[in-house]
Amino acid sequence: MATTVTSKGQVTIPKPVRDRLGIVPGSRVEFRLATDGSIVIEKADGTREPSRFAKLVGIAGPGLSTDEIMAITRGD
Repeated sequence: MATTVTSKGQVTIPKPVRDRLGIVPGSRVEFRLATDGSIVIEKADGTREPSRFAKLVGIAGPGLSTDEIMAITRGD
């Protein structure tokens, strides 16, 4: 999606992007430089959906203790 920059350096964020990010009049946005050199726009109030990795944190349960892992690796 392309948009035009005004003489004041302003751009209109396309409606599909505003809808996806939940941006409404008065919302704050943040521009971030990604590791691949691209620019990322995010809603700045911290209400963005967690990443697919963040959603997985803690779902596996507590797992084995260190003593249990050591017993398995030693063949006890």
